[in-house]
Amino acid sequence: MRVILLGTGGSPGVPTVGGPDGRGEWGVCDPTEPRNRRTRASIVVEADDGARLLVDTGPDIRAQLLANAIGRVEAIIYTHAHADHVTGMDDVRILNRSLGRPLDAFGLQATLEELAERFAYAFRPVTTPGYFRPALVPRVVASGEVVHIAGMPVQFFAQDHGWVESLGFRTGGFAYSTDVVRLDELALRVLEGVDTWVVGCVLREGPHPTHAHLALVYEWVGRIRPRRTVLTHMGTGMDWGWLLANLPPGIEPGFDGMVLEL
Repeated sequence: MRVILLGTGGSPGVPTVGGPDGRGEWGVCDPTEPRNRRTRASIVVEADDGARLLVDTGPDIRAQLLANAIGRVEAIIYTHAHADHVTGMDDVRILNRSLGRPLDAFGLQATLEELAERFAYAFRPVTTPGYFRPALVPRVVASGEVVHIAGMPVQFFAQDHGWVESLGFRTGGFAYSTDVVRLDELALRVLEGVDTWVVGCVLREGPHPTHAHLALVYEWVGRIRPRRTVLTHMGTGMDWGWLLANLPPGIEPGFDGMVLEL
């Protein structure tokens, strides 16, 4: 199995729109370090046989798939329905064309209901052979449930994202937890002993009402004890060089295009 981090930025990306010259606001991030340039959070999980599972379709998804030479996926997991995770929906139609069929879309019931309301055209009967609109088949999952997707057993767990629930998951020795501020006992039990955990961490210091910060990630790592923890969903206060120099052993910053081999 391998995992490709398509994007590792928070909801506005890094840099954010603006800045003194209009070319972006970098915060404390060094603009000369290419690993500080972050698109919106998304990953692909690739099984040993090449089957791929896409997680979220944010506004940068087209560029992310092209940059990482990914032209086909077998299914999609939606962690939640916030704009930075779903508004690349129209690009799913090209994935439909590559696959030749509708894509299963896995998510919590509330997430899929909101997607069906906002992107109703993506859940209508398919428009073969051209797929001129996206074609998704909703697959509701529950916290604790194990589902086989693209040949991989995936165990889901709900996460507290402040005002909504997000969805984390584990497959084999890998787990993913973006957009989370609290993990319940079920989630922590599913995560215990995982080899590699990619987790959202938007700030150096907190607290934050909807996202984790470094001290909170350290607390979770002490309980879960992964071999490797990789940070994602990072904001403009998370400089890659500073993180690399100051994070404790076993924890590291992710970057767009990073490949994790498991």
